[in-house]
This record gives sequence, structure tokens and C-alpha cells, in this order.
Amino acid sequence: MSNYQEQAARLMTSLDLSLQPVAVAFCDVVPNSVSKFDEVVPAGCAFWQEAATRTFVTSAKDHQWCSIGIHTHNMSEAPASQQNELQASLQAMIGLDYVREEEVAAIPVLKRERKHALYGPLADFPTDPDVIFIFAHSQQGLILTEAVTRVDGGVPPAMGRPACAVVPQVVNNGHAAMSLGCCGARAYLDVLSDGVALWALPGNKIDQYCEQIEVLARANKTLTVFHGRRKKDIESGERPTVRDSFQRLS
Repeated sequence: MSNYQEQAARLMTSLDLSLQPVAVAFCDVVPNSVSKFDEVVPAGCAFWQEAATRTFVTSAKDHQWCSIGIHTHNMSEAPASQQNELQASLQAMIGLDYVREEEVAAIPVLKRERKHALYGPLADFPTDPDVIFIFAHSQQGLILTEAVTRVDGGVPPAMGRPACAVVPQVVNNGHAAMSLGCCGARAYLDVLSDGVALWALPGNKIDQYCEQIEVLARANKTLTVFHGRRKKDIESGERPTVRDSFQRLS
């Protein structure tokens, strides 16, 4: 079992995930074993869901229907129409007061231009990932928040629009972040349902995250039983001390 297979298995088991963790890497040279993406998607975030089941590489032309995604990912060789499309998108959003002009400059963008974005399941990924995606509901997110806080030394940000900005946020800063998505990503991704958020972890710290996720998942499981029994005891008229309640676990 490769290291990435092991990490993916640990995440799947500890968090009880329904979708495989997805890996993303940026490169200028495509690995020989990876095929090019051969379909058309309305936005780059659609690649995240597709990558849970297969590995592929994209370039700016594969992202051409998402001018904002090309911008946040700082992709080279963008279509000639990209800047016009980006300005049209921003002006429409400004007109709706969805975003304001002074907020545009604060949207994270990858610091270094890259030619390709490589996507695939973490378990089968052919190179070191820059970012690892986990789609998690609130209970899984609780464990992720606790683990990330322990590894990164601070509470992870909860980001909104645009969803793709979570990628440069993580790559540029080296800390994990959670994205609530945006209305576009929630339209394009079936997996991003109302009860699910997207977590993005820097790939070079995945061992540390896995270790703390396992520890905190076990602790949460034990404490969930503790609180459930304590609630039942107190509601039935008993008055156990905390020590009494913990002793019941053994």
C-alpha cells in the first residue's frame, strides 16, 4: 500500500467519509501516466467531484467556461476571451451587490502561474498533492476543525465565494481552510449538498492531519457515548458526578 493509499484509508475510516479524498497538484509538465480531460464542464469546481473516481490533467482551455477559476488558479495560456469574460462576470456580480469592487482584490489567487492542474483520488495520486479536498458534513467537520486547529495552531477560516478561492488560500498560506462553497459550486456539484462543506488541506502536512484526525475521531466517539448516557441519567432523575459518568464507559 502506498503512503497516499494509507492516508486516504485513514481519512475514510476515521471520518466515515462517503466520497474519496481528492488530490490536486499544479505542474508545468504532465506525468506520462495521466490522461488529459476529454469533456466539457461549466466550471472548474466540477473537476473536484469528477476526481473522486479518476485521475486526469487539465489546462486553461478545460477551464475556459469559468473565467473566475482561471483567475484564482493563475493558469497560463488562458483563452483570449478570459479577461473579457472575467470582467463581465465581476460587473454582473457587482451589479447584484454580490461582490463589491473593493472586495475583488482580496480574493486569493495562486502566487505562481502554472500550466496544468492535475486532479484525482488521493489513494491513486501519481505525484505529491498541493491540496487535498474532503467533502464533509458538520459532524465530520467538527473533527476536522479540532484536528486542523491542533496542527496549524489556529482556527481554520470558513470561506465563501468564490469556492475556488480556497485553493490559493491553502497553497499560499500553508494552512487548511474550509469553504462553504458558493452558489455556483453548489449548482455544479451534486456532492456539495446543503449539509456538506468542502475542506482543503495542504498536501505537505497530510500525515500530521491524519494523525490528529484519528486521535480526535476516537475521542469524539467516546465522548458522544459519555454525553448521551449522562443526558439519559440526568433526565431520568439521577445525579451522577462527571467521574461517575466516565466510570460507566469502562
